[in-house]
Amino acid sequence: MAKAVSKRKSAGKKAAGRTAPRKAAAKSTAKPAAAKPATAKAPPKKKAVPAASVQRKAAPPRRRAAKPAVRRTRPAAAPKRKAAAVRKQPTRAAPQRFTVSHLKEADFKTEGLRPYAQYRDLGIAIATAGLCQAHVIRLVPPCTDEVRKRHIHTVDLQLVYVLKGWVKNEFEGHGEQMMSQGSCWVQPPGIPHTVLDYSADCELLEIVVPADFKTAEL
Repeated sequence: MAKAVSKRKSAGKKAAGRTAPRKAAAKSTAKPAAAKPATAKAPPKKKAVPAASVQRKAAPPRRRAAKPAVRRTRPAAAPKRKAAAVRKQPTRAAPQRFTVSHLKEADFKTEGLRPYAQYRDLGIAIATAGLCQAHVIRLVPPCTDEVRKRHIHTVDLQLVYVLKGWVKNEFEGHGEQMMSQGSCWVQPPGIPHTVLDYSADCELLEIVVPADFKTAEL
């Protein structure tokens, strides 16, 4: 009995030995199982950062806007004020006094400006303290070349009125002028003029400002 059991065990071992290589061959021919994809490990969670700090870090630093170059301009100079015109204080004229002159033949004298004329001084120069003079002139004939000399007077005013007769004059820029009884004219200061002719009875009233003036021949 024991021999039969041992025979069976040895037969079983032999059979097991024969089947082992087949199983190994089967294992070798079997397709390898598909490998499971390796699962990626999740990265470690970062600590939550406050939103305010994230914004500060994420936002790029602000650059200050470049200020436009400002040209410094000098303030415009204030317009110069014209100096106030200094008013000239009028010189106080010397007091004038009343005077009157009546016609007297003896008052006509040849001691005046022109040697070919007689002058009757009306006393105005003294009464006005030299402000002006007034006289009656009698032109003595004949009218010579001495009379016809061209001349000027340095005056402020010269007015002539024909009392009698006539006189012919020439004024620069105005030509020849015939003045007869009742004619009156003003000679601008310094105007060159010439006495051309006159009547034998010519009498003139002449008023000159100032009383003292100069005459120059040209």
